[in-house]
Amino acid sequence: VGGGIAGLQAASYLADKAVSVILIDDRAFLGGQSYLRNEHIESKKVNQWIREKQNEIVQATNIKIFTRTTALSIHDGNLLQAVELKQDHLPLEKRDVNQPRQSMHTIRVRYILLATGAQERHIAFHNNDLPGVMLSSTVSSLINEYAVIPGEQVVIFTNNNSTYNLVARMIQAEIDPVAVVDSREKNRIDEKYVKLLEDNNIQAFYGSAVIAANGSKHVTGVQIQSILFENKQWKLVGNDVKVIKCDILAVSGGFNPMINLGHQTGSRPLWDDVRLAFLSKDNDKIKIAGSADYYFNTDDCLADASNKTKDICVALGIEKALKLSKCSKHDFAVAPLFYVPSNLKYASNSKAFVDFQNDVKVSDIKQAIQENYQSIEHIKRYTVMGFGTDQGKVGNVVGIGIAAQMLQRPIEAIGTTTFRPPYSPISLGSLAGYKVKDLYEPKRYTPMHFSHQANGCDWECVGQWMRPWFFPKSKGEDMHAAVQRESLSARTSLAIMDASTLGKIDIQGPDAREFLNRVYTNAWSKLAAGKARYGLMLDENGMVIDDGVTTCLDENHFLMTTTTGGAARIYEWLERWLQTEWPELKVYITSVTDHWSTTALVGPKSREVMQELCQDIDFTKDAFKFMEYRQGTVCDVPARIIRISFSGELAYEINVQANYGRYIWDKCLDAGKKFNITKYGTETMHVLRAEKGYVIVGQDTDGTVTPVDLGMQWIIGKTKPFSFIGERSLQREDILRKDRKQLVGLLTQDPSIVLKEGAQLIQSLDSSMSEGHVTSSYFSSVLGRSIALALIKGGLSRKDEIIYARTAKDKEVVAAKITGSVFYDIEGERRDG
Repeated sequence: VGGGIAGLQAASYLADKAVSVILIDDRAFLGGQSYLRNEHIESKKVNQWIREKQNEIVQATNIKIFTRTTALSIHDGNLLQAVELKQDHLPLEKRDVNQPRQSMHTIRVRYILLATGAQERHIAFHNNDLPGVMLSSTVSSLINEYAVIPGEQVVIFTNNNSTYNLVARMIQAEIDPVAVVDSREKNRIDEKYVKLLEDNNIQAFYGSAVIAANGSKHVTGVQIQSILFENKQWKLVGNDVKVIKCDILAVSGGFNPMINLGHQTGSRPLWDDVRLAFLSKDNDKIKIAGSADYYFNTDDCLADASNKTKDICVALGIEKALKLSKCSKHDFAVAPLFYVPSNLKYASNSKAFVDFQNDVKVSDIKQAIQENYQSIEHIKRYTVMGFGTDQGKVGNVVGIGIAAQMLQRPIEAIGTTTFRPPYSPISLGSLAGYKVKDLYEPKRYTPMHFSHQANGCDWECVGQWMRPWFFPKSKGEDMHAAVQRESLSARTSLAIMDASTLGKIDIQGPDAREFLNRVYTNAWSKLAAGKARYGLMLDENGMVIDDGVTTCLDENHFLMTTTTGGAARIYEWLERWLQTEWPELKVYITSVTDHWSTTALVGPKSREVMQELCQDIDFTKDAFKFMEYRQGTVCDVPARIIRISFSGELAYEINVQANYGRYIWDKCLDAGKKFNITKYGTETMHVLRAEKGYVIVGQDTDGTVTPVDLGMQWIIGKTKPFSFIGERSLQREDILRKDRKQLVGLLTQDPSIVLKEGAQLIQSLDSSMSEGHVTSSYFSSVLGRSIALALIKGGLSRKDEIIYARTAKDKEVVAAKITGSVFYDIEGERRDG
């Protein structure tokens, strides 16, 4: 893990050996933070060395390279997870919608080598969150990686040697720093660095610190004061404060080896008081190399990475022990400066930030300790330090160091906060799975799917089900023409629809009727076997959440149907009430949506076809009435037949075991040929039901609609001895308002204009206040005009009123008359045939 200097050296060592290797790096290119290194590696320029190593690794047949890939977590058994950014870095117009944006890799390995590098830490001082205050490694990156000069006047504030490489690089780029402020005494700094500053006439302030950054919206200067480390505490010396103008302040407070991944399984890192950093120890399966193990000297880093990979090869039995050059951990002679004490001027209002994302200041840590929070885990929670998306990578070690100095305890006694996966924030999509083609969302197919496909239907995805949208008779027939033809056939002769996608829930048990009484608004105690009833379901707030027909198969056995899109949601809803609220009820529910295939025969000729297909049921008008159920055989296949209609026409729903679905569908088509049987899809279904004013939950309702709003007061059981879900909410003051949005019909003054669904409705042409919106809108072939359903404020009492429809994109306003919601066969005579 990590494609920097150490990672490249390790991968190069393993190239073409008898071991399978994966190299992961979160950058777009390999090489890591090479701009922080020496100018040469093994007598070669850094970039040349990286290119050679990369070519060597790419050509190795045993190594896979993953760039733009972040290692997120290491779990027990060396299970590593990583997310690869496949397309997120590309502009939208260049992304392939058929390919995943991200890929989650789950990798089980024998050994892990963490070459994750180190991250520079900041120093806390007053106003350190001003724009223009940045880490010295950021300045290095801007200059070396992007050829950007971040400012014209740069001051460097440091407590270690690393920043003198930046000084040298800036001099080379002809942007001499204004000054270097080093918290260490001059005699503790390598002479070559002192000479570098003197030879280039760069101001040097040794034994000093930046006590504050000046400016409001950007750094305009810094204030410097002498500082002394005494009795393990930093103290400002004297009152002489120097002010230096600058527009960039580059800060370096030392480095934190990035050891998070190695400790996600629960182990704790150890504090190294010499190097002022938390370090890890290798274990049998996880090795740490390079600057992650505090080897900042390039030669030492290369030797360390080689040693660690040698150890792995020896453990794998593919290589004998070799003697490699020894390496010693190289430090930057770091001074333990985590924060600069406030002088008298800022003592009462210091804005020395530790965690920049959550605005945690030094004073917050002090307050936590004064409140007797001494554990770092408690201090973290008191101050919310490290709660941000960086999970404490920026400020936690600084905060730990500050807490240790305030408590006058060694840092190793303070310890670290817990390292938890993921290492970096990730999208839920990368965890959920692919978002391409059929894997964007699982697709479900009815038993008749391939018949529909052979007949060239256009598809619509409803609740994951692939449903026929309409059946064009020829390539030139558009949806409007197909729907008009299909709906006329259903009204005048015979049509057929695949209704298999309806949710189906089998309900059994001695308390089944009681259960139905509680979940539906109407009464179910006296529904006889062989009868069916329409039911409306509410949530606790009294709002409609689903509807459907439930059939009584036997005294304690019912089959409930739900909307296609609501099947899973309603099943979970019912289970929740049974398991958590009514565990005393002896009721057992089972989802049987996939078990049954449903063919709906619709139209005036449907009875004749059923009599031909089924010989053991009496289909005469009085023997088999509307909302009744019979069990028999259709073409020798056991079937449940229900006389129910979502079209308002005479209709039968044939339910058979799913694997017979295609067979029964084809038999119905053959038997209906003499009546010119017509297949129809969801769009025609919508037109037919809208002509009859039948609502679709989720389209004509929006989560704020009650049965009264739908004009369905009749379905609320007033004499029910049992309370139902949502009953009490129907008596709330807001629910009884007269100006609530209510479902009505709309007829445009120009019958040829079809209103747009979602169009806002206004009371007059000069009004800007919405009175409601259009929920459903179609052209009715049987009526020869457009029809629409709408939710309008106080709509049930505004019959014959003219209202106006407008959409955001349309300048034209369409006038329509408010009517009842039933447009066709108002008395309901046609459903009986």
